[in-house]
Amino acid sequence: MIMIWSHVCYLTFSILITVLVGRTLHKHGRLFLIDIFAGNISTADAVNHLLLVGYYLTNIALVSLGIRYGGEADTPQSFVELLSYKVGWVMVILGGMHFFNLIVLFSIRWPDKATATLESLACGVETPANCRPQGS
Repeated sequence: MIMIWSHVCYLTFSILITVLVGRTLHKHGRLFLIDIFAGNISTADAVNHLLLVGYYLTNIALVSLGIRYGGEADTPQSFVELLSYKVGWVMVILGGMHFFNLIVLFSIRWPDKATATLESLACGVETPANCRPQGS
């Protein structure tokens, strides 16, 4: 019986987090997309809506597929541990998708700056011999 409650809580929390994050990104990402599409509001709104739908479909499918993984919960402690593990992975994947989308959209709008940013991230704080210094 505890596994049924584990699944119900996992689905509830994961879908709630997915919807709340999706609504926030949709609301606040609109201005960013308008800038990326050079003021074309209709295109920005259409892309914003398509990103939201794709985000929901991908994440709710991932949550649904992930219900079988993570072990068994037979005590209250294992219930909490399993739930936090599974919801934690959902949040990591949501964050990863968000930053991936930002990198793609950033690359569309400012390809020169995106390349320089990605190169500096790849080189890290210290500049190894195979990384070229910025500005050269």
